[in-house]
Amino acid sequence: MSWLKNKIPERMMRWTPLLLMLVFPVLGSLYQLVNKPRSRVYSLVTPLDEATPFIKYFALPYGVWIFFIYVCIVYFFFHDRSSYYQSLLLYTVCALTCYIIYLVFQTTVPRPEVVGNDPFSKLMQYIYNRDKPFNCFPSIHCFSSYMVMRLIWKSPARNWVNIILISGMSLLIIASTLFVKQHVIMDVVGAIALVEIYYFIFFKLLTKYRHKMASERHQEFHA
Repeated sequence: MSWLKNKIPERMMRWTPLLLMLVFPVLGSLYQLVNKPRSRVYSLVTPLDEATPFIKYFALPYGVWIFFIYVCIVYFFFHDRSSYYQSLLLYTVCALTCYIIYLVFQTTVPRPEVVGNDPFSKLMQYIYNRDKPFNCFPSIHCFSSYMVMRLIWKSPARNWVNIILISGMSLLIIASTLFVKQHVIMDVVGAIALVEIYYFIFFKLLTKYRHKMASERHQEFHA
């Protein structure tokens, strides 16, 4: 390891943790294994979902979702390294959990027919062609958007500017999943619950356990 450090400039070594973001293409490849229709598909559509209008202009925030997530995670890398690692851990376990759910409980959302040649209609048609109308619960768009919003709320690097920007864009993306008819309300609820469950397990429960074990070792040492 010391040989490697001697060969690689210190400035470059500081950037090596960014290589952990290679988990995203790996997870994307795994998603292709579950991105297909199955014999039985469920529906979680409620009357409120049916009453929600289709608004093609929300295709824009929906379409830039993954770039927004990348920007937020890189921002954490430079301004709050702890949140950077937390975001990668949360995204990975939440995504893998979603994939398992998609395998055993695949849901679908009815889509409207998109007509028109304007840029928003074209973007909407592209989204519908790329994102199949299944694997909806929980929503990956929603859990990841809520995740970065959740992390900036607790980050020591938070300020009113990044809180407003990240929270505002996250909420816009979450809303867009409903208005472009890619998801329903239960998909959003499931996504938020998923983040909260893993956040509690990894960053509250396990942290409390580590502190308890450290305290016990300290007491034994001074006994």
